[in-house]
Amino acid sequence: MALRARALYDFRSENPGEISLREHEVLSLCSEQDIEGWLEGVNSRGDRGLFPASYVQVIRAPAAEPPPPARYANVPAGGFELLTSPNAFKPPPAAAEPLPQPPVPAGYPFPAPYGGSYQPSQGSDDDWDDDWDDSSTVADEPGALGGSYAEFEASGGGGTSGRYRMSTRSEPSLGSRGVGGHPAGHPHPPGGSGAKSSATVSRNLNRFSTFVKSGGEAFVLGEASGFVKDGDKLCVVLGPQGPEWQENPYPFQCSIEDPTKQTKFKGMKSYIAYKLVPSHTGQQVHRRYKHFDWLYGRLAEKFPVISVPHLPEKQATGRFEEDFISKRRKGLAWWMDHMCSHPVLAQCDAFQHFLTCPSTDEKAWKQGKRKAEKDEMVGANFFLTISVPMGPGASLDLQDVESQVDGFKAFTKKMDESALQLNHTANEFARKQVTGFKKEYQKVGHSFKCLSQAFELDQQAISAGLNQAIAFTAEAYDAIGDLFADQPRQDLDPVMDLLALYQGHLANFPDIIHVQKGALTKVKESKRHVEEGKMELQKAEGIQERCNIISFATLAEINHFHKIRVRDFKSQMQHFLQQQILFFQKVTQKLEEALHKYDSV
Repeated sequence: MALRARALYDFRSENPGEISLREHEVLSLCSEQDIEGWLEGVNSRGDRGLFPASYVQVIRAPAAEPPPPARYANVPAGGFELLTSPNAFKPPPAAAEPLPQPPVPAGYPFPAPYGGSYQPSQGSDDDWDDDWDDSSTVADEPGALGGSYAEFEASGGGGTSGRYRMSTRSEPSLGSRGVGGHPAGHPHPPGGSGAKSSATVSRNLNRFSTFVKSGGEAFVLGEASGFVKDGDKLCVVLGPQGPEWQENPYPFQCSIEDPTKQTKFKGMKSYIAYKLVPSHTGQQVHRRYKHFDWLYGRLAEKFPVISVPHLPEKQATGRFEEDFISKRRKGLAWWMDHMCSHPVLAQCDAFQHFLTCPSTDEKAWKQGKRKAEKDEMVGANFFLTISVPMGPGASLDLQDVESQVDGFKAFTKKMDESALQLNHTANEFARKQVTGFKKEYQKVGHSFKCLSQAFELDQQAISAGLNQAIAFTAEAYDAIGDLFADQPRQDLDPVMDLLALYQGHLANFPDIIHVQKGALTKVKESKRHVEEGKMELQKAEGIQERCNIISFATLAEINHFHKIRVRDFKSQMQHFLQQQILFFQKVTQKLEEALHKYDSV
């Protein structure tokens, strides 16, 4: 007898490994055993995956084919709870047998190196060694783990203490069971007979998604708790274009100058140090690339809904070549400009420590570094620091927010494509100017020179002026070739540097949008539960309020991106055209000088 089930309600998959169901659809089951309220099977379209057990009714009918082997049949009840619940890390009672380790579901992504907390790369660049680090790393520090996982300690009876509580004040904990035997955090059937409080918003089965790793899911479900200091608050205000980050009351800039090669260990180790001069202190400090890399890691971990600009890429060889150092300095200057221009990033404690800590005070640097790495306002707790407008007219319409975010998503996709195209075109054009154009103009110059040399065989005085004019024309074309070769440094290279910076921003926004979309999905699910009489209105309103906080922050970041984009591309296009005009004026001047030589012939 083949195991089959009939879908009682529609279900739309939202995560990898899930399949969608249509009401009255008949499915083939891989096993009758549910995994935390989920079954595995094959729908009528041939898709195989997981779906809520409470959305189907198991039926038995004769069938010639045996059921497909279950990929999750050996997962014990509560198996997926081991992946998400901090209680799963508690040592089991002495009398109980240890639970088997559940397998990772087929098709799920393995944890990426950047799993909610950035780890600086340990490449062959000069930028990583232990000269200013003690023996501990971020992971070694208590409470250094970010994301949605709780910090735990094995002391006494094996209790846990989290950076933020994994249990909510209004919902059952992740490891508890709901009313009627349904696992907490998984969907209940619409129209069920349970009490209103029995239904809870489902958790993403993919625990490696950005929405989960960033702490967005835990925050929306009400599981974040912590004490927010006034200095940690990030304010969103309503501006002419909608939500905006509150402006920095003390704006500043920071120059990056004089990259110098320095040594240590009696010359055994060499590195490049950059001089930073913040305008609000006027005190210069020296930082290596690894310090920039450390700061980027802290900021990328702390701010899941803010686009932290990417640093210029590393390079394993040629790190001390003049061209590479100059290019990196320009990239760092763009990076620093975007950091100082962001109302939130510019005021971050870690960034201020980076800018102001004296280069020679190693003790102060380590203290500030450890403080940043032990920051409790990360993961779900970060969203507690966001203060949004309150009162009449300050609420967001979810459909309008979804429309704006979808529009921005389409915009970033198109901008990314056009930026790649422009970067390729500019790079190819620069290559032609440096090699092809220079060679062609100098070939013309050489031809004129040969003509001049031929005319010099005529010893008559009447041709002397002409010979000199033609020789000068040859020199003019040689000089024009050199102008072409040097010109990309003046106009095209700055454009490509700007495109590289914005390609980093565009790579950040899919994750930012994913967090907002995940929150919006939870709101829709809670509204459905309320309409079906399975969730209290107060609980659903709490989910919507927390989603609004994420939406306000997302829209504020989108508006900041557009504001800076208009500023940067206006300035850069003006600079590009000005340099083009100067270039052709120089070319024209060379040609006019050559022309005047013929006046006296």
